[in-house]
Amino acid sequence: MYLLIRQVNNVNMRKTIDHLLNCKMLGKFFSKFSMRKTIDHLLTTCIWISSFVTVGVLAWILLHVLLNGIGHINWEFLSTAAKGHEGGILPMIVSTVAVVLVAVGISTPIGVCAAIYLVEYAKPGKVVRAIRFATETLAGIPSIIYGMFGMIFFVNLLKLGFSILAGAVTLSIMVLPTIVRTTEEALKAVPIGFKEGSLALGASKLRTISRVILPSAIPGILAAIILSIGRIVGETAALYFTAGTVPRMPTAIMDSARTLSVHLYLLVYEGISFEKAYATATVLVVVVALINFMANRMVMVFKKH
Repeated sequence: MYLLIRQVNNVNMRKTIDHLLNCKMLGKFFSKFSMRKTIDHLLTTCIWISSFVTVGVLAWILLHVLLNGIGHINWEFLSTAAKGHEGGILPMIVSTVAVVLVAVGISTPIGVCAAIYLVEYAKPGKVVRAIRFATETLAGIPSIIYGMFGMIFFVNLLKLGFSILAGAVTLSIMVLPTIVRTTEEALKAVPIGFKEGSLALGASKLRTISRVILPSAIPGILAAIILSIGRIVGETAALYFTAGTVPRMPTAIMDSARTLSVHLYLLVYEGISFEKAYATATVLVVVVALINFMANRMVMVFKKH
């Protein structure tokens, strides 16, 4: 009888211990679940706050520039040359367009061809590592270093002088890493089946690249060009040392010129006119926005086709 009672007590004790352990495990589970949920809410809140802060700062800067500059923009400002505190920015607009066209015209073929070589022809080794190291190094160099190099090499050594060509060549070197890396990723994103299907039908490798891979990668290549144009339009230091600061209408690529960003810098630095500076900044913002809009439309058109 005693042994039976003792056995029943042991069974009850085991059930009690199991019940307590189960409750403890459930408590730990719910505690971990609650902690994970809390952390998830905190991270989500931080992401939303960061997004709102970023968009808010951008909106504040744009509104500040536009509200202070749009009232000083008129047809005379856009269609005449600067004369001290008077005049407009027509030569600066033409100079900016000329620098962008020449720089993109130089850097795009070189960058796209380099990306094609790295993706389609180069074998992993010292050459590829050297090219990648060079592009990554060029991407991290400050723009003023490019300006000093351009002034020493292109302006003085090659006797190009302060000119649109000297500034554009300097900027083409500066944006080359962006074009190479972005185009390389665009080429890698093309489905391998496109390439294999073209080669299986008897097309040569060169024809496959030119007729199949490159058309499929055009949206990515356009993205690279857009990024390059955005940096070229907003560049000041490199052009200050290579293209010069002459505020007149350029007639050839060997003429010295003043771009919109350099003109904006001089207006503020020399205290010529803050009203004209805000107006120039507004035009600069609108030009960059239009370039991005048109480029995005082109990307969408190419994706549809």
